[in-house]
Amino acid sequence: MISAGDRVILSGKGKTYLVRAGDGSLGTDLGMVELSLLIGKEPGDVIATRSGKELVLRLPRATDFFEQAKRSGAPMLPRDIGLVIGLTGMNKQDHVLDAGTGSGVAAVFFAGVAGKVTTCERREEFFRIAFDNIHETGLTNIDVVNQDVLEVDGIFDIVHLDLGITGEHVRHAYSLIRPGGYLVCYTPFFEQMGVVYDTASEMFSDVCAYESIMRDMDRSDRGTRPSTKVCHSGYLTVARK
Repeated sequence: MISAGDRVILSGKGKTYLVRAGDGSLGTDLGMVELSLLIGKEPGDVIATRSGKELVLRLPRATDFFEQAKRSGAPMLPRDIGLVIGLTGMNKQDHVLDAGTGSGVAAVFFAGVAGKVTTCERREEFFRIAFDNIHETGLTNIDVVNQDVLEVDGIFDIVHLDLGITGEHVRHAYSLIRPGGYLVCYTPFFEQMGVVYDTASEMFSDVCAYESIMRDMDRSDRGTRPSTKVCHSGYLTVARK
């Protein structure tokens, strides 16, 4: 049952809205919605706008956060984040360090799997956006810090870097990772991938690099074929200590 203050997704006619149940109203393309009407409802229930249009309630997931959160730049795509989770075997026992928080998207996905996530963002303006975004999710296992990852200490099971990575970042990450743990670096260009791969190979026992590609399928009355949209997003270098 939805309580006052809970975050809720309202959807209808191809439109999606992330709202908080309680006081006030929301203006939508389908009409005004009284947010107090959400209290006591269940996921799947339907409410009507003042114009009589119907909206369906559902609980938000990380995928909704990716679509709805305020952005400070281009976040990692869910498919890339999923590869990080899958290639490291991320689980509820893990303490994950995420560096280059940006909008906080990756940290939110990780927090749905890992026991604890510490995410650091050195840029003050990005940190503020990420802090507010993550606070809105209601997740309690994420710490957001305004700090350069090179100043972080401690021991982590997985370190994930999504920033302008240098050899110094890779060497510092090695010092933070528990034996058996992983470093994963997301890089947009071959040159950055090369720096990560070469530096990691000097210290880590297993190093692999991957290109992330996922192709959409277009289907019509004429037939089905791969979409002509760009299917490449970036490169992931995975190193195990």
